[in-house]
Amino acid sequence: MSYEPKRFDFSIPVRINLYSDTQTRPTRAMKQAMLDADMGDEQGGSDPSVWALCDKAAALMGKEAAMFLPSGTMCNQVALATHCRPGDEVLAHVDAHIQGAEAGGPGAIAGVMVRGLPGPRGQFTAETLEAAITPVSRYAPPQRLVEVEQTANKGGGTVWSVQALNEVAAVAHRHGLLVHMDGARLMNAAVALGVPASEIVAGCDTVWLDFTKGLGAPLGAVLAGSREFIGEAWRWKQRLGGSMRQGGMNAAACSYALDHHVERLAEDHANARSLARGLAQIEGITVEEPETNLVFFSTEGTGLTAADLAARLRPHGVMFSISDTYRGRACLHLDVSAAQVEEAIALFRQAVNR
Repeated sequence: MSYEPKRFDFSIPVRINLYSDTQTRPTRAMKQAMLDADMGDEQGGSDPSVWALCDKAAALMGKEAAMFLPSGTMCNQVALATHCRPGDEVLAHVDAHIQGAEAGGPGAIAGVMVRGLPGPRGQFTAETLEAAITPVSRYAPPQRLVEVEQTANKGGGTVWSVQALNEVAAVAHRHGLLVHMDGARLMNAAVALGVPASEIVAGCDTVWLDFTKGLGAPLGAVLAGSREFIGEAWRWKQRLGGSMRQGGMNAAACSYALDHHVERLAEDHANARSLARGLAQIEGITVEEPETNLVFFSTEGTGLTAADLAARLRPHGVMFSISDTYRGRACLHLDVSAAQVEEAIALFRQAVNR
């Protein structure tokens, strides 16, 4: 069996890309920042642009230290492997990214089991966590870590409140468990809540931030935590091939994103609400109320599967992602304008009514 992705059909230009915020392209100004970056050997610690990014990101998240990694998935895997030992158990939402989108990495790399916790829209409560914590026993795996995802992707891009996170962290810490945040869209949450990222992650022992989604950088994520944790995590960074040479070019793009692309995330949230309103007016489509930049919708009432609808829109240059048989996801980002949202709504209506 081949796991190679299907080659993209470049003969049909993509005009309105709602597939993911990972589809963003570096702006001209970001590319210039990359060209102007001071560079050295990241693996050897001599790249000033990487150190500058790590210091900036650590301060942003209120942590002692940080490390630059190629991807958020690697951040999760490095964090799990550093926090845990083979045979340990991690508690996370049943729909968490580490559960279904990282190719079995927790088991294959860290050798840990992940127990899925239930809860609406990608979140679980402190009470649910409390009920899942088992007495220490030689018959049971040691429970080592609690993982939360901000925002909750499969939950519809929902935002964990600061209070809910603090309550979960309090339960975890009371039982001697650590807390790790998958902060892929942490800055979307910060903008939506109107509070600093450091306040959101205050109860988390470790957290990472992705720069390749709404922040628009071509590569990179930063994992942050205590200085001791980051020092230990460097062995896993090396082991998994996450150490880089002239990483400063990409780090400069990430620093540019923090300086210029955070406040504008509010535009993506507004466009998501506009798209949701428009899709909800199309007969047969039901829409989950968006909290940030992700719009999930059901096509079941149209008689079309999500894949059917995607196929009808593709010739018109519109793409969205398929989450389930009848569940689609449209993702708003800096490469989708308000005018394109209105055009997309018209094309969705045309495709459904064809």
